[in-house]
Amino acid sequence: MRSRNPFLPKSERDFSARKTRFEMTLMSSGDHLHTAFSKSDLPRERLKRLGADALTTAELIAIILRTGTRGENVVHLAERLLREYRGLGGLSRVPLNELTRLKGIGETKAIELRAVFELAHRLQLESIGERPVVNTPSDAAALLAGMGWLEKEEMRVVLLDTKNRVLATPLVYSGSLHTTVIRVGELFREAVRQNCAALIVVHNHPSGDPTPSPEDVAVTREIVQAGKLLDIDVLDHLVIGASNRFVSLKERGLGFG
Repeated sequence: MRSRNPFLPKSERDFSARKTRFEMTLMSSGDHLHTAFSKSDLPRERLKRLGADALTTAELIAIILRTGTRGENVVHLAERLLREYRGLGGLSRVPLNELTRLKGIGETKAIELRAVFELAHRLQLESIGERPVVNTPSDAAALLAGMGWLEKEEMRVVLLDTKNRVLATPLVYSGSLHTTVIRVGELFREAVRQNCAALIVVHNHPSGDPTPSPEDVAVTREIVQAGKLLDIDVLDHLVIGASNRFVSLKERGLGFG
């Protein structure tokens, strides 16, 4: 610790003491980003100097997160998230409520991450020429294969134009799916808003077994009937399981008879 200078005026001595305490607080609080990296090595500085493509995925995420935690700088925080969720794809599928519970994230950072991932997803679908085309159940299953990793049940709809190009894949429900929970009108809300020609319903089984349940069949039957009333073709209902397994209810004649 710096020795106290008795020849300084009292006000200056007080300021000097406060400054010393502040510096010691920074050292003990773990502002490790600046102690571990020189300024030129910080992600923001590297991006300015070298361009975004020169940065690692963890460094780009660190720029979004901005700050780390006591004992873990922001780059190490980003690296930990990527390890825990097996890369960027896994992290991009983490629900908002789960992100907010992660150490070092919280609500604000979770919202910012979700916004960035959603923008990336929309960019992928923005150009009509680059939009995925779904012609088979396998095409739809491959598009949402990541749902097989989810720990809770979710339902999405793949919205298609007249040429079976993907318009969007909005999340419809999250949680236990059964006829008493699902409001079929809500399921079609985004389809009507985007004036889609057809849709495919997709949900996952967290157990990993994609075998349709009686509730899955009952839900499918209601969705198909609603689609007829709204003049929107319900092409299929897929159940996604683990290890890239899936079941097409239409291929099995369940709910589409």
